[in-house]
Amino acid sequence: MSKVPEVTIFFWIIKIMATTVGETAADYLNFHLHIGLTNTTLIMSALLVISLIVQFKAKKYIPAVYWIAVVLISVVGTLVTDNLTDHFGVPLIASTIVFTFLLAITFATWYVNERTLSIHSIFTIKRESYYWLAILFTFALGTAAGDLISEDLGFGYLISGIIFAVLIALVTIGYYVFKMNAVLAFWIAYILTRPLGASIGDFMSQSPKHGGLGLGTTGTSVIFLVIILALVVYLSITKRDTSKMISE
Repeated sequence: MSKVPEVTIFFWIIKIMATTVGETAADYLNFHLHIGLTNTTLIMSALLVISLIVQFKAKKYIPAVYWIAVVLISVVGTLVTDNLTDHFGVPLIASTIVFTFLLAITFATWYVNERTLSIHSIFTIKRESYYWLAILFTFALGTAAGDLISEDLGFGYLISGIIFAVLIALVTIGYYVFKMNAVLAFWIAYILTRPLGASIGDFMSQSPKHGGLGLGTTGTSVIFLVIILALVVYLSITKRDTSKMISE
């Protein structure tokens, strides 16, 4: 049995919301609770390690365990990019290029060793390790690329969100209409949903004078966490996203 969920509409909804929570939760812990970027990074990284240990020890896909890990890796991925930008002064364009390179290396190594990048075949420790490393880099890359477009290039949160939504729509059309490779389409969409979710989170949480709706990081995080919780409970009961037996 695969250790990850089937790719359904629920997968994408929770993934985008987890991405949004990653953006708003990182800001909430860093600024509103005054924990600081370094301490926030250490705390969330420790929680991520614990969640991944539980995920790796599980014998099958468990919705609550899996999605807790995704939410935490979303927060940590955001913090990695924030640390590079705020503490080390690394330009967002440089972070975007570096994380693109690291993600490409991860995919290349994964494919050379396993001859597949399909998420339908995550049932060994090695494949799961590649999978979570790739996810970490997609979140870090998405954060850098999203901030680059919305902030450095001045498009703002709303326009940036629309840009990434259009790109995802093009990938969807490519897959369903032009028979784009399923694995390639999945990973491109997965990368793009990170800056989309971050743009949504920033648009909802930031004040109107900064181009947002003014719901704040607390309000935005609570709204999305409640929805994620409800969907995870639903999936745990219905098993709607449980993978079938794999032949790859």
